[in-house]
Amino acid sequence: MTEEFILQTLVPTTHDLGGFKVHRTLPHRERTTIGPFIFFDQMGPARLAAGNGIDVRPHPHINLATVTYLFAGAIDHRDSLGTFQTIEPGAVNLMTAGRGITHSERSPAAVRPQGPELSGIQTWLALPSAKEEIDPAFEHVGREALPTIEGANARARVVMGSLWGETSPVTCHSHTIYADIHLAEGGAMPIDAEAEERGLYVAEGEASLDGLRLEPMTLYVLRPGIRATLRSETGGHVMLCGGAALDGPRHVWWNFVSSDRERIRQARHDWKEGRFALPPDDDGEFIPLPEVPKTVSYP
Repeated sequence: MTEEFILQTLVPTTHDLGGFKVHRTLPHRERTTIGPFIFFDQMGPARLAAGNGIDVRPHPHINLATVTYLFAGAIDHRDSLGTFQTIEPGAVNLMTAGRGITHSERSPAAVRPQGPELSGIQTWLALPSAKEEIDPAFEHVGREALPTIEGANARARVVMGSLWGETSPVTCHSHTIYADIHLAEGGAMPIDAEAEERGLYVAEGEASLDGLRLEPMTLYVLRPGIRATLRSETGGHVMLCGGAALDGPRHVWWNFVSSDRERIRQARHDWKEGRFALPPDDDGEFIPLPEVPKTVSYP
């Protein structure tokens, strides 16, 4: 049955960042992208120690869009466009890097005394080659603006794209699907062939696809065209992602994504030489260029 539904099974690399763990399934040695998704991280779940918080110092991106989606907790986003936005569970922060942007992500001051929660998914979307160098932009869409679909003891929120007859207002630079699916005990939700490339990821609890058990924190790449039903006996939380195949290979080095390796080399040099603008209200520190990055494409 596995071969009938599943094209690939991608097991994450786990990084302990001190107080919380990040489980990274894309990019993977066996596959770089699923539709435009080129980076897929589950953050937490975790509760940080009282008085602490996450402090991701300013850092750069090019030729991609980042999508932050939280299950619990809150993050303050600041970027070089002058944006300040607190994201909370069920909302979407879409930051389009284009020709270049910097941003920071920090726990809000108000939640640090009691020890902030952190749980969610952060993804990067590779931009189509014709849009890689577009102007940087930022977009926040609150949870109330995202359509919700009710199933059999199940509920799904359409984060990006069109699914189950509903369309998210979040900007898509190419054909993209992204959904947050909650299955109650005995819940079920159909997974149709809405996109050329699709992946399923069990973030919490348990789930199966037409009787095939899906392991938690594992990204399953579905075969094109298959239709199946996602079910859970005891309750589960599943993310669906995908879209159209990219218009060519993409390279990843640290926070940089591009169809052109030379463009990444230029971005590395520009960051090292201080040519990226920093967020105007968070410019006192930054992450230096690493010698050996944790995020790379293969080979």
